Parts: sequence; structure tokens; C-alpha cells
Amino acid sequence: MSGTNPFLDPTRQAELYGHASRLVGRSNALIRAKTSGRPVPETIVGLLRAHHGRPDRLGLALDLGCGRGTSSLTLAKELRPRRVVGLDAAPALVEQARRRARQLPGFPVSFLQGDFHHLPVPARSCDVVVAAFCLYHSPSPQTVVAEIGRVLAPDGVAVLITKGLDSYREMDQLVAAAGLDPRAEQHESLYISAHSGNLTDLAAASLDVLAVEHEEHGFTFDGHDHLAEYLATNPKYDLAPGLYGNASALAAALHQSLPDGPLTTTSLVTFVVARSQGGRL
Repeated sequence: MSGTNPFLDPTRQAELYGHASRLVGRSNALIRAKTSGRPVPETIVGLLRAHHGRPDRLGLALDLGCGRGTSSLTLAKELRPRRVVGLDAAPALVEQARRRARQLPGFPVSFLQGDFHHLPVPARSCDVVVAAFCLYHSPSPQTVVAEIGRVLAPDGVAVLITKGLDSYREMDQLVAAAGLDPRAEQHESLYISAHSGNLTDLAAASLDVLAVEHEEHGFTFDGHDHLAEYLATNPKYDLAPGLYGNASALAAALHQSLPDGPLTTTSLVTFVVARSQGGRL
């Protein structure tokens, strides 16, 4: 691994997101481990109902960094806007989101490959913009937030979500203790670009902030096999050749290095709700 933060290194994007199955494996392992914290897609819906002036009469809802489309589909099912568009830079994820949407006919949801620094929608055209766990993939998140401000309708609402800098620090400690990456605790946070500590300021530069919520989410992995499903495609660590992307080999290495047992870890999740500057409540 180079010294560049993998989330901000354009040469690593195909490796990180070229295979949807890797993201699915990592996400499913994290979901199974979760012990506390609200489900994020449903929380987005709740925040929009609380802060949008007409949540039952929405036009266009734009979901940035939509990944496999989970939040996009939840928005469509729960709020029934006239149209939901999910945008992601990774073709493999966009294709999987489209496949999932085809299993739910009747919902006006579409997915596009695109760059969230240059949103492919007209100014003031969006009643809702969601950017969940994606701004830290940009070296210039302020540019993305400015684009959100450009496309929000005067009474539109944006929901921005990120993680704390020290999320999953207990995982870093275990990886270092196992000798899989002795410098695991020294690597720069994956979330350095847009994190819980700076998200409100990023939003306030281009939007009027309405609400900020911080919530600790807890996770317990039930043992090395479960943890390896997550770690195998986590780009933060400098793993030995043959371990990255290979959960079974990584689990075997953990079993050789440390006694098996559960690992409990946390992540601070921050929600910022905002509207266009000078917009109407």
C-alpha cells in the first residue's frame, strides 16, 4: 500500500470498488456485528420527515455515493418521491443497484454512474439530496457540498452523514497485536477528508445547517472468522501478500497469532441536516 490514503487515491478505486461482492461481504459482516445505533437508511427517512416542509410531496431525491442502492430504495419505498436517482462512481455498484431495483417494480428509482463533484442535474431541481458515508472519498468534499447547494431547491433538504476519525480503533489495536500490520494504529484515518469533527463546517460553507446529531454505533464480531470477513477488504491495513481479499487466509493468520474471541468496537456516526442558503423552511 502506498502512503496515500486509500479512500483518496484514484489509482485504488477499481481495486476497492471494482467487485461488488467484496463490498457486500464487508458490509454484511459489519451489519451482522452491529449491536447498537439506528439503521441509517431509516434514520435518513426520519430526519427528512422531521425537517422537510412537505415530505409527503417530494419531487426529485438524489442519493450520492449510493453504492448498492440501499438508501435509494428505502427513500423510494418510505417517502414515495416522484423520482429517486442514485449516483455512484463505481460501475459494479451501480449495476448491482439496478439489479436490486428491478426486483421492486413500480418504484421510480434509477441509478447513474457519475462524479459527485459535477452533479448531472439542473440547479435548484432537487427536493432531497443525501450524501451518506461518501464525502470522505473526495479530496475536495467542499466542492461536493457546493454542488449539493447548487442543485437543492429553495425548500429542499440535504442529509450528510459521516464517521468519526477514530472509528473502529479497537480493530486497529487487534490488527497490530496480531502482527498483521504492526503500524495499524498509526495509519491516517480513512475518514480524514470529511469526518464527525469537520462535517458541520463543511456543510455550513454552502448550506444552512438545521440540525446536527451524533450517535455512537456499537459492533461485536463473534470471533476471528467473522472479523476476517470485514478485515479482508478493509483498505486501511498493509496486509501481507495473499491476505487482502482472502478472508479464509486472514482468519487463519488471526487464529495463529491470537486466541479466538469476540471483538467489540465502535464508530461515531454524525448526521447533518441542512437546506440551501437563504431557502425557505
